[in-house]
Amino acid sequence: MTQAATAPNQRHIGRGTLYFFGALGGILFGYDLGVISGVLVFITKVWHLSSFDKGMVTASLSVGAMIGAAVASKMNNQLGRKKSIMVAAVVVIIGTLLASFSPSLAMLTISRLIIGLGVGCSSATVPTYLSELAPSRLRGAMSALNQIFIVSGILIAFLVDYFLNDTANWRAMLAGALVPAVILLIGLNILPETPRWLLKLGKEDEARAVLVSSHGTSDVDGELASIREVVRLDTEQQSRWRDLVAPWIRPMLVVALLLAIGQQFSGVNAINAYFPTMLVTLGFATSAALFSGVLLGVTKLLFTAWVVFVVDRWGRKPLLLIGNVIMVVTLGLAGWVILNVTNKGALGALTLILMILYLVGYELGWGAVVWVMMAEIFPLKSRAAGMGVGAVVLWASTGIVTAVFPIISDKNHLGLGPTMWVFAGINVVLFVLARWLIPETKGRSLEQIELDLRGRTPVKAKV
Repeated sequence: MTQAATAPNQRHIGRGTLYFFGALGGILFGYDLGVISGVLVFITKVWHLSSFDKGMVTASLSVGAMIGAAVASKMNNQLGRKKSIMVAAVVVIIGTLLASFSPSLAMLTISRLIIGLGVGCSSATVPTYLSELAPSRLRGAMSALNQIFIVSGILIAFLVDYFLNDTANWRAMLAGALVPAVILLIGLNILPETPRWLLKLGKEDEARAVLVSSHGTSDVDGELASIREVVRLDTEQQSRWRDLVAPWIRPMLVVALLLAIGQQFSGVNAINAYFPTMLVTLGFATSAALFSGVLLGVTKLLFTAWVVFVVDRWGRKPLLLIGNVIMVVTLGLAGWVILNVTNKGALGALTLILMILYLVGYELGWGAVVWVMMAEIFPLKSRAAGMGVGAVVLWASTGIVTAVFPIISDKNHLGLGPTMWVFAGINVVLFVLARWLIPETKGRSLEQIELDLRGRTPVKAKV
């Protein structure tokens, strides 16, 4: 262990610090997703927004995030995981400052697109960073920590929206994103790169030091040997985007695309972004609608935190399937309630309860598990590209859902009740596809998953 003691980047950073700042990028993701729900309530009145306008300003974040996720792979391979997240934080800071002083809807839309560039890059990089730092026995929990920070960011945004309700200061709501972005930028200065990235650069002493810091002292030589073997295999040929469709990687690309599309078409960001507006439409006062958003945020946080304790015991796939069942039932009932309950008090209360239960199902499954699995299933050589593709598709799906929802749920089009049934039907399809296509990765190291994909060892199917 002499090498570890003398490694230049050995800073004796506790694992709590390592994972806290590593996952803090999720706060940026969550805050910027959630804050628009309160902002919309006020700018709709100020700028007289149509359904199309609401969809445009909300979806602009997703368009930027799609581009940011697309360039994240190249940044990951050239700069490393840590520096890529730092660049993302700087971009978010710039975009947030522009958004906070936007004089018009057009400028606000452009500013949120810039914020999205940073959020997309972060969303494609942070899960990889965490999965490569965590030991295999804790990798699901540590990667799920990213989702805890995402929902924490959403909750913080809902709280800021609620407490600024009396002032109607939507600019201050947007400016709140500066706090996590600055903390993330400062915190990453004291954190190391991942051992897999360091070994790719030939920095074995530093990789050993990081493994000791993040994994403890058990079998560091064995971990290094496994990583070294995978790095050797991955350097035998030049990395190319088309490697993702190689026969041995293609099944995992299909899984990643299903996870990315399914997470968003389950309907979650329609609820995150438009729930207060939805409740105002159903008869709630603005303050009550914003407070209901806080209740949704608390629910998301509590159940995401609980998933951290069960994802490595229950497995990824069972949680996805259980979540789907809950979402189908609650969305189906919500559609019925909206169409059939005429008392405004009962209608609003029942809708709130059903949406809370819907988010319980989402956070149990597709909330935390998607980011965990996308960071696990790709081989090292294609991990950055695979996460990039997954994140691009996820953000494209987010953009579609957030742009289309206010239009189709408008009473002059499909309507809110039938729209809930559409999402319920999509979740039925997702249940079938997840049961059929998605493998279980619980308890297997990243290197074992990759060697199985390469056909070096037999793959044991797990349900």
